Formats: sequence, structure tokens, C-alpha cells
Amino acid sequence: MASKRALRQRALEILIRLKRHYPNSTCALHYQTPLQLLVATILSAQCTDERVNRVTPELFRRFPDAQALASAPREEIEALIHSTGFYRNKAKHIQEACRKILTDFGGELPRTMPELLTLPGVARKTANVVLAHAFGVNAGVTVDTHVKRLSRRLGLTEHEDPVRIEKDLMQLLPQSDWENWSIRLIDHGRAICDARKPLCEQCFLADLCPTSSALLQPVRPQSKAKMTAGQPTSQQNLGDVNQ
Repeated sequence: MASKRALRQRALEILIRLKRHYPNSTCALHYQTPLQLLVATILSAQCTDERVNRVTPELFRRFPDAQALASAPREEIEALIHSTGFYRNKAKHIQEACRKILTDFGGELPRTMPELLTLPGVARKTANVVLAHAFGVNAGVTVDTHVKRLSRRLGLTEHEDPVRIEKDLMQLLPQSDWENWSIRLIDHGRAICDARKPLCEQCFLADLCPTSSALLQPVRPQSKAKMTAGQPTSQQNLGDVNQ
């Protein structure tokens, strides 16, 4: 790993480029209230945002608030969210979280990390999403599968554990941009840095990425006949691509 100062400078440059290329990035989940965002984020575990957004309109139409979800028949919630996967655990967590919100927080979704973490089914990822997008509070860095994968690929962390990755990123990035980082890195993971087939040749972060295949390609030797005066070498061509 590079020095902390060098890592911080590289992370800031990556953030600047992400902002430039994804200026309109925002939370992809659809919701109208902070509680609905909490529920949608719980449903998004091991599921695409697109799938969650197909499920939640009917769920929220029938059960729009904590009281309705807490008192709903469990099997009805399970039926509505079945396609999101792990539907029994998700229904249980949603219902138990809503009951705790009613009994411990007067029916209002808490606005601090420690309080949110007391809710069933809520870990730091979910709490960070809710705090940032529902309340405008950057309490940490949301680390989902895209953020974990890309932060490691970019050489900004060596850890596998999301909590330790989050700690590393919080030390490298300005607090005001913690959530900006996550949503834009998620968009980049979907658009360019695919897990199985990253488009490194098209990536505007290739020159900052130690694992980029665009940088790892071996330089092809050229014959002396082709090495004419003024002709760029393959390494120079590579630099042009990465600018």
C-alpha cells in the first residue's frame, strides 16, 4: 500500500473524476418517507435496486408507515417481497424494526447511527444510506458489494471486512463526500468496472488504478524498421488512452 498522503491524494482525484462523470448520481431506491427508505434498503440486500423498486410500490400502498407494517400479517409482507430473495428474514426484520420504532422511538425513525443500529436487520450499510439520503447526515461511507470491490481494485484498502473498508475510506475522503463517493462508485461499477469483465480500456480511472488491465498490458516490442523518428511507442499510445 502507498503512503497515507499518496493514498489520500489519489482518492481525492478519483472522487473529482467520479463527480465529473456521474454528476447526477443519487440513491436509486424509490421512497417517499425515511421509513420507506429504510424498508427499501433492507430489501436491497442480495437484490438489485431495480427489483426492489418493482416490489415497493404495492408494499407501501398497502402498508405505508411503521404502524401498518408492524401490525400487518407476516405472510402478506412475505408474499409482496418474495421476489427480492430471503423474503422470510427480510419480512421479519422489517416488521420487528417497525415495532421497535413504535415502542422505543415514538413512531419516528431515529436519526443517529447508534440508534439505527439497534433496529433489527440494520447494519452500518443500511444506516449510512438512511442517514445520508433521508436526513442529510454523512455518518460514514456506505460499503456495498460495488464499493467493496472497486475500493480494493483501486488500491484504497486491503481489507475484506466492510467495516474496516469503511474506516479506511473515511480516513481518505472528506466527510461531506462520503455518500457522494459511494453512489458514484456504485454507478461506475455498473457502467464500467464490471466484476467479471471490467472495461479498463474505456475507464477514466485507469491511470489511477493499480489493477487496471489497460496498465497491465505488456508492451509489444517493435522492430527497428518501425521505430522511425517521431513515431510514438506503444507506451506513449497507452499514456494517450489514459489521459
